[in-house]
Amino acid sequence: QAHLVESGGGVVQAGDPLRLSCVASGRPWTNYAMGWFRMAPGKEREFVAGINWNGGRTDYADSVKGRFTISRDNAKNTVDLQMGNLKPEDTAVYYCAARDSRANPFTIVTTTSEYDYWGQGTQVTVSS
Repeated sequence: QAHLVESGGGVVQAGDPLRLSCVASGRPWTNYAMGWFRMAPGKEREFVAGINWNGGRTDYADSVKGRFTISRDNAKNTVDLQMGNLKPEDTAVYYCAARDSRANPFTIVTTTSEYDYWGQGTQVTVSS
C-alpha cells in the first residue's frame, strides 16, 4: 500500500530555515512526479513546489521562489523541501504528494486534483 510520510515541521522564528522531508513507500515511485502543497487556516490547499520524476525540472509558487528548494533522491524514495527566510505567512500544514507522470514526464502540475497520493501533513509555524 502506497504511503507518503512527511517530517521536519516545527515552530521557528521569522528568517529561520527549515527542511521538510517526505518518504515514499509501498510501490515503485520512479515514474512519479512529486509536489509539496500547504494549507493555512481558513485557506485552500495551495501548490508550493514540484519536481518531475528524475529531478530535472522543478517549479515553485511565486510566493516561495528564491526561498524554497525542492529536491528528490530516487534511490531513497525521498523528496525534500528546503525552506529559507521563513515568513509568518508560510505558516501552514505542509503536504507531500505524488502524481503518476508517465503521460507527461516533464510537466510540473500545480493542481491538487491531479495528484494521486498524499501524506498526512506536517505543521510549520513561523513566529514573527
